[in-house]
Amino acid sequence: MSKKSTHVVSNSKDGGWDIEQSGAQRSSGHFDTKQEAVNRAREISQNQKTELVIHNKDGKIGPKDSHGNDPFPPKG
Repeated sequence: MSKKSTHVVSNSKDGGWDIEQSGAQRSSGHFDTKQEAVNRAREISQNQKTELVIHNKDGKIGPKDSHGNDPFPPKG
């Protein structure tokens, strides 16, 4: 079973930041600043109970925030 996730990624072609859903073909939104994209992605992630994954400008994964389906007790 694959986990649904919401990603904030840098858009190198058009500049700015995009919100991408796992498995989706199109962006869920385009923003001029990373903070605007993170704020909107967090709302989407909370509504859909998905994991929020915030990427750095170089594409590497940065902070993550889970909004549902957390295992209890946590692994590790």
